[in-house]
Amino acid sequence: MQQTEALQGVIERITFHSEESGYTVARLKAPRTSELITIVGNFANVQAGQTLQMQGTWREHPQYGQQFQVTQYRETKPATLTGIEKYLGSGLIKGVGPVTAKRIVAHFGLETLDIIENQIERLVEVPGIAQKRVKMIQTTWQTQKAIKEVMLFLQGHGVSTTYAVKIYKQYGDESIEVVTANPYRLATDVYGIGFVTADAIARNLGIHPTSEFRYRAGILHVLGEASEDGHCFLPQSELVERTVNRLALPDHRIAPEDIVALTTAMSVDEQLIMQGGPGDFQGQFLCYSPPFFHSEQGLAHRVKSLLNQPVTVDVERVERWIDRFTDRYGLQLSDQQRQAVIMAASHRVLILTGGPGVGKSFTCKTIVALWKAMGKTIALASPTGRAAQRLSELTGQEAKTIHRLLEFDPKQMKFKRDGDNPIPADAIVVDESSMLDLFLANSLFKAIAPDAHLLLVGDIDQLPSVGPGAILQDLISSELIPVIRLTQVFRQAQQSAIVTNAHRINQGEFPKLEKISDTPKTDFLWFNVEEPEHGVAGIRDIVTHLIPKLGFDPAKDLQVLCPMTKGEVGTRSLNQTLQQLINPPHPSKAELVRGGMTLRVGDRILQQKNDYNREVFNGDLGVITAIDVEEQEVKAQFGDRSVTYDYADLNEITLAFATTIHKSQGSEYPVVILPVFMTHYVMLSRNLIYTGVTRARKLVVLVGGHKAIAMAVKQVKDQQRYTLLAHRLKLNAG
Repeated sequence: MQQTEALQGVIERITFHSEESGYTVARLKAPRTSELITIVGNFANVQAGQTLQMQGTWREHPQYGQQFQVTQYRETKPATLTGIEKYLGSGLIKGVGPVTAKRIVAHFGLETLDIIENQIERLVEVPGIAQKRVKMIQTTWQTQKAIKEVMLFLQGHGVSTTYAVKIYKQYGDESIEVVTANPYRLATDVYGIGFVTADAIARNLGIHPTSEFRYRAGILHVLGEASEDGHCFLPQSELVERTVNRLALPDHRIAPEDIVALTTAMSVDEQLIMQGGPGDFQGQFLCYSPPFFHSEQGLAHRVKSLLNQPVTVDVERVERWIDRFTDRYGLQLSDQQRQAVIMAASHRVLILTGGPGVGKSFTCKTIVALWKAMGKTIALASPTGRAAQRLSELTGQEAKTIHRLLEFDPKQMKFKRDGDNPIPADAIVVDESSMLDLFLANSLFKAIAPDAHLLLVGDIDQLPSVGPGAILQDLISSELIPVIRLTQVFRQAQQSAIVTNAHRINQGEFPKLEKISDTPKTDFLWFNVEEPEHGVAGIRDIVTHLIPKLGFDPAKDLQVLCPMTKGEVGTRSLNQTLQQLINPPHPSKAELVRGGMTLRVGDRILQQKNDYNREVFNGDLGVITAIDVEEQEVKAQFGDRSVTYDYADLNEITLAFATTIHKSQGSEYPVVILPVFMTHYVMLSRNLIYTGVTRARKLVVLVGGHKAIAMAVKQVKDQQRYTLLAHRLKLNAG
């Protein structure tokens, strides 16, 4: 066994740091040595300029030579002017970057850290530092000390301290107390920390694997996981089976009857709501988290209440208006479209659905024009900013995201618009309504005035919502709401291979594909390649040469859509490739590395969670406009809104040169590259590829082999989600 040695020195630079595991490779300047030493190990929040005292062993790496493998370390205050300067300017303290650090050390010398610790008000003596910045530095310095305590605490319990900053932001000075009392709270309260991590902390804190505390947290976690797959509840038998599997440990078997008993106890405590199952679920209990149960029940009640409000309209007058409108503009409505316009005026709620090229947009525009002629005030909305922008361009009237229409109040953490303060509109259009999930739909219907009209527009054949529920599908299958499904593809749309192939895919037919070339005859091209690595090379060539040659700008017009995040042709790998091609490094572009991902000014980014404080939501696309090392902030532009992220919140965003097809819902792009390979077979399905193809306006390039495309077209994966909305709507209906 190798003998442990001691080593002390100043971190010169960080070569690699994984936020996930804490694994770090760094270069160290040790006293009395001219050569830098490579150190490797797991570090909490290591920064250039830190002085470390370490224990470890020397080893010879076959490729990188001699390294010091760190087993234990502690930070000491840097003793040299250079060390202090690097330490302060490393990004550790908000408001102090390299320039400010240099000024502070030049003024106070070796006393710098003592001044900051004990006489911080003296920083105003430094040229360029105002009182406001002193307060910011003081707050951050104190926070850092508290965060280090949290880091040491977590490190002492065998868990990565990546999320220490976020834990501290969530709980403040009570962080250690909260985590000790109930580590499972982390899984629900702190974005990025899952049940597995919380469970590991709990075991290290001595919470026994058989404790009821752990079992209850596990049951709620399993329901949470199910909601990520779109389910609103789980049958009790399935909840028990999933929980037993999730909580099992190598040395510990869980008795299913214990979980059954606990679900009953949790329903008594109102941690769960259990109800007898109807229809296919007869004979078993269905288990809901309370917010899901109340939202589903409330939504059903509100839909029925709206439908029960009578509508009085002169249909003949509406028909005469349609004739005048179409004559004036030289337009022609199909019989289906005409029927939709009449029903929008004569019914409280109407669903308008259909694929690309069937005239949904034109029908919607005509309905809005009719409502205006009837003197109605109109509100237009969509789940995403991009879809709202398209709706606005189509109708010539302002359209908002649903979150904005409902006026979310970050202070109250709820929408201002509700039953007591409804949306001030006589008629409301919601586009891309296939994206509505249970909670957003419930909030929307809650805020619709009892005498308002509602038009839901969406393509029922697209992927269901990212969030829980199957709202559009359930509303249609309830048979309570009138539905117009447009099927006639108009002549102009028939000239687009994107439109015709989308309909072929939807009918289970292999698309008609044109082999890729510099002189395409259609707007749907195919690069026939079987192996993923060849696919990556092909995508690189298409982005670099073909897209610009056809008159498109890869930075603005192109979106790569993948079935999955993992693998060579998944979003993670492709984003790194595309970043180098579309937004390569340049001295004028600030950048930083977080969690193994480089973020650079000019990068396209995707928001990965609903952030109500910043008013950016899961699936929103933005562009990084600035990275401020001094303030430790990243600024990004989302449409017409500028958003600022602290470094601690950067796990909310990811690169978006490539995104998953699921995340692309509600968006359209001039050009879409769609990699489809057998390595994606788990995810391949008809509505997945259909959704991907229909995101493109001007060009689709399909990259992949015949077998994978055929499998995707053939597989109708039943997106059956556990939801009782349709059943609740049918109860006591009519």
